[in-house]
Amino acid sequence: MIMNIDNRKKYSLNGKWKIIIDPYECGYYDSQYQIKKDGYFKNAKPVNKSDRVEYSFEYAETLDVPGDWNTQQEKLFFYEGTIWYKKSFDYSKKDKSKLFVYFGAANYYVHVYLNGKKLGEHEGGFTPFHFEITDQVKKEDNFLVVKVDNSRHPEGVPTINTDWWNYGGLTRRVLLVEVPETYIEDYFIQLKKGSLKQIRGWIRLNGKKLIQKGTIKIPELKMTHPINTTSEGVAEIDFDAELEHWSPENPKLYEMVITTETDEVRDWIGFRSIETQGTDILLNGNPILLRGISIHEEAPLRGGRAWSSEDARILLKWAKELNCNFVRLAHYPHNEFMTRQADRMGLLVWSEIPVYWTIAWEKSNTFKNAQRQLTDMMMRDKNRSSVILWSIANETPVTEARTTFIKNLIQIARNLDPTRLITAALNRMYVNEHTIKIDDPLGEYIDVVGYNEYFGWYSGLPEDCERIKWMTSYEKPHIMSEFGGGALYGYHGDPLTRWSEEYQESLYKHQSEMLQKIPFLRGITPWILMDFRSPRRPLPHIQDYWNRKGLISNRGYKKKAFFILQKFYNELKEKAINTFQSEG
Repeated sequence: MIMNIDNRKKYSLNGKWKIIIDPYECGYYDSQYQIKKDGYFKNAKPVNKSDRVEYSFEYAETLDVPGDWNTQQEKLFFYEGTIWYKKSFDYSKKDKSKLFVYFGAANYYVHVYLNGKKLGEHEGGFTPFHFEITDQVKKEDNFLVVKVDNSRHPEGVPTINTDWWNYGGLTRRVLLVEVPETYIEDYFIQLKKGSLKQIRGWIRLNGKKLIQKGTIKIPELKMTHPINTTSEGVAEIDFDAELEHWSPENPKLYEMVITTETDEVRDWIGFRSIETQGTDILLNGNPILLRGISIHEEAPLRGGRAWSSEDARILLKWAKELNCNFVRLAHYPHNEFMTRQADRMGLLVWSEIPVYWTIAWEKSNTFKNAQRQLTDMMMRDKNRSSVILWSIANETPVTEARTTFIKNLIQIARNLDPTRLITAALNRMYVNEHTIKIDDPLGEYIDVVGYNEYFGWYSGLPEDCERIKWMTSYEKPHIMSEFGGGALYGYHGDPLTRWSEEYQESLYKHQSEMLQKIPFLRGITPWILMDFRSPRRPLPHIQDYWNRKGLISNRGYKKKAFFILQKFYNELKEKAINTFQSEG
């Protein structure tokens, strides 16, 4: 994977793309359901007036890229299937440079063609991918055709059943990215686990000249550290630095300049440690309570899939208004702008892959798919100081096959990144109607135990929350990764009127009382910041295919419960400050 796309020479292919809606996949299969050699990817045109070509990109309608197709045309609102995208472009590249076409994400399965020839395929709707086109690109009249299919499948990741909208399309940006013939392909620069000053990591080159000399510079600290790559193009990094540590209160980022004989990249990286000790989470060696909120990648105000830096800024600004120091990016990897903005704004991040509910645990291809998505998520964001938790799963049923599946993913995650913590959102287990014990066997393998509960919404009434007693089998930090209830903004009633703002407000009041009594609780991420679309929520005049558990409406209006959580978090924040000052 090419790292740090925005630090590269790039050319945007965003904008209007021609499209053909193809529910029967006529552009890919013939009448006998055999793959065509002359499908829509050929972009064919009649050569004379008698020639028969039964499709045309030239006269086709258009969709905006990046963007989902569901919210751009009413007829595509519920559409699941294939749409072909086509973009024409000219490009003159430097001699001895390499050129890639980069996709931030496309949901869900794509085939990519350039000038009628296949570049490759990609499965998974939320991670970036690219193909080299150095030898295929022409100076003029190139055409890129992408077959995007968002059909759901039982063996997919996520599986066929979810509680969010299956937005289809080229949902994130598409770029041409130019790099030197031998380029810095990847790098990992973080604090060594257990240290507050030792910077460790590696860089990796790709190309013909893999043995090179170079430097890593931190200009602000006037530091230059030499590097020497091996015949495999890899250089290890290990040096000490007197650093100002990144934290939510002080989101300090340092410009890092990596230079080799053939390439140079710049990145802004923060340095902080994250560990556990008993039931505590330690940030830079100090206990921290994670005051968080869950977020779906739903665009604020306009709706549809969020994809821009402005979308990220608005969503995270709302989280900061809540007095959050932490966000859970559920239930899949969000776009890169979210973690970059979190770095700058001082928000800690839980990042997750869509191993959600009932995955096909025993299918090897499903595991490989989950592994690829986990690897891609981690590789993209491994240098982001804000990311402290890699989440492997959400609300998965307890079976031996499931535990083995996730346990193997956890081991892969630990091998890829030993500096961060591993978590998963588990279901709670009843001992009796007033006692909950967290004893999912997956808790043995993760560092921080997340668990979801919906007392006062799916079971009981809000006042029942305060009678719940919590127990756990694990001497580890716990995060209440979900709780909440639905409310339609502007709908009012008494605290027992379901769907009213007052009901949701009452629920948050009672939940706040309950949460303070859980001795092993070290984090909270209620469900959810903003209303988001879901096909599971059809109730007319209330839901209208929106999950209404947001503290903010889909139009950006704050519900009454927003201010309850804001006040609660402010009290927790003040208590933490006073405790720190008295201990100091």
